[in-house]
Amino acid sequence: MFDIGATELLVIAIVAILVIGPKDMPLALRTAGRWIAKVRRVSSHFRSGLDAMIREAEIEEMDKKWRERNAEIMAKYPDEGEMVPMSEPAPDAATSPTAAEARAAHAESRGEDPPPADPASNEAKD
Repeated sequence: MFDIGATELLVIAIVAILVIGPKDMPLALRTAGRWIAKVRRVSSHFRSGLDAMIREAEIEEMDKKWRERNAEIMAKYPDEGEMVPMSEPAPDAATSPTAAEARAAHAESRGEDPPPADPASNEAKD
């Protein structure tokens, strides 16, 4: 920010010692340090506020783009966005296979022997 070289810094120190005096120099440096710290805190606070505003603007911009893209997709594929109702009727119990029949059919399709029949399932059928 400031382009101060070593010779310029030496000149400033000599002038400060002559103007302020060696006795009051520590107090002057401490006061200058406090002011510099305040300026840094204020600039840091300002910078963080500015960064937050930029982040919010970027989020709003991305949200707008996502909404536009979603609208394009929904317009292009209107039927695929429909929800299937959860209250569809259950399959008929008389036509649906029991668990034992399903296991036997699966075993036969794989070329294995069907599992032994469960006597409890036969009683339920009758």
